[in-house]
Amino acid sequence: MARYQLTLSYDGTDFFGSQRQVKPRTVQGELEGALRNLGWSGRSILISGRTDTGVHATGQVAAFDLDWSHADSDLVRALNASLPADMAVRDARVVDAKFHPRFDATSRRYRYRLFCQPLRDPIRERFAWRVWPAMNENALAGSARVFLGTHDFSAFGSPTTPKGTTVRTVMKAEWTQARDAKDEWHFEVQADAFLYRMVRRLVFVQVAVAQGKVSVETIARSLAKQVPAGKRSEKIPAGLAPAHGLTLVEVTYAEKRPDESIGQ
Repeated sequence: MARYQLTLSYDGTDFFGSQRQVKPRTVQGELEGALRNLGWSGRSILISGRTDTGVHATGQVAAFDLDWSHADSDLVRALNASLPADMAVRDARVVDAKFHPRFDATSRRYRYRLFCQPLRDPIRERFAWRVWPAMNENALAGSARVFLGTHDFSAFGSPTTPKGTTVRTVMKAEWTQARDAKDEWHFEVQADAFLYRMVRRLVFVQVAVAQGKVSVETIARSLAKQVPAGKRSEKIPAGLAPAHGLTLVEVTYAEKRPDESIGQ
């Protein structure tokens, strides 16, 4: 029996999130079903974090204990043979028996895609948010810098546990223009952890900045929780960017020293 770490990719369109539920179709439910076909008898796999209904992933991480006498690559093939077409295992490897994909994570990275057009585009809108009216691209690109560093993000999401902190450290936050589509922009954000729906909230507010609905200064004051007396009426627009534009790209872990390896 060994503990395995998997990296998963999935199109979240037809999933009711990653976390197992009683009846709705979920990523966890599908993976556990595929594992049972291989003789897995565990009660529940471990996942690095929940993704909401409609959110995609190319780097979701799961872990479980399994008695498997074949190569890691054979495990990948066996699981993919049982999984539905909208999800796949990208790699599998044996890890330390105490490894936990959520609590051992040092950072997570998300990417959000949007494009700016007045008419709907059904194909592109499966994985990107269509935004209109037009945005000030310089304002959009410049808005991300305000989130860098350690801040109280309570205005941008809810804690993941009832008494959890809302302080997070953002190491990367930037917009880049797509090379093959000048009307498309990608927001890349990496942090030690995220609040519930935090990334979608960050995107929504930055689009509001780019459309002239709110100033970057207002955003900065909300992070610092310092609102001058004359600015009391300033508020960050309420709302979330749609789930279908969001992808969990990567979950990172601390590198183990050579003497901590387990025969990889």
